[in-house]
Amino acid sequence: MVLVPALVFSSSALGQSGRPQQAPVVKDQKSGVAKGQKAAPAAAPRHDLSGTWEPADGPSEGIQIDGVKAMPNDGKPEHQLPYTPYGLQAYKSHRALAGADENLPGFNNDPRDKCEPLGFPRMNFYNLRETQILQNEYKVAILYEYGTVWRVIWTDGREIPKLVDGGVLIGKEVKEPRYYGYSVGKWVDDTTLVIQTTGMMGEDRVWLDTAGRPISDQVRVEERIHRLDHDHLEWTVRIDDPKMYTKPWVAMNRFPMKLENPRRDVMEQYCSLTEMENYNKVFASPASTPAGQKPER
Repeated sequence: MVLVPALVFSSSALGQSGRPQQAPVVKDQKSGVAKGQKAAPAAAPRHDLSGTWEPADGPSEGIQIDGVKAMPNDGKPEHQLPYTPYGLQAYKSHRALAGADENLPGFNNDPRDKCEPLGFPRMNFYNLRETQILQNEYKVAILYEYGTVWRVIWTDGREIPKLVDGGVLIGKEVKEPRYYGYSVGKWVDDTTLVIQTTGMMGEDRVWLDTAGRPISDQVRVEERIHRLDHDHLEWTVRIDDPKMYTKPWVAMNRFPMKLENPRRDVMEQYCSLTEMENYNKVFASPASTPAGQKPER
């Protein structure tokens, strides 16, 4: 009779003094989110990548001046690519403006500096800045800021074209190689599009990146674009080129992009021979290099 009230009293006291009391949570009336806290990101829409996207860590992240983001040509052993003998030969024939074996502007032979099309997959590795994605039930179109060029990825269930001599086989018809290849995409879940691309130009027409790494007409590129939530996606690119490399490797690994305002007006960014000529007049023949002499690689 005496113990029961005591126990009840002790339990009540513990609730008042033994456990700290939390201050009442004040929420914003419109969002319902506690003040001082960020709202959880909205969920990604199903099978939808549309929008204007930019590198989540800032525009400079998309420049990739020393080569592809995941494997820059910086001389580090862990970034050495698995060249075939022919691939290494092709790389050494490229006199790039950047990377471990960079050259002066007047001595490079990058097709980009003749304003040739960058081609694919280099389009993903050169000034990847504001990128627009449009889509319908049959295809996804990716519009790049640099050069104002686009790619079409078919999502209507068709098969990836088969590589043959001289191009690709589509049905019973052989079609020519293209700078940006032939792309087919498939949704592997509600928020991830996997894209296969083949049928690109040969090594005499396009480079892989600004650091001079090569690709061939045998390359097959796999992209995985995963929309994390409404405002963020990750972009992964895998290179499989048996002519140039002994095994497949990842060139861009979960590269983060963030969604921009849908009213954003994307700037133009072009290759201009006039601007390049003016630049080379200033930088191509520095006083430290005698006229007509190439610098050592």
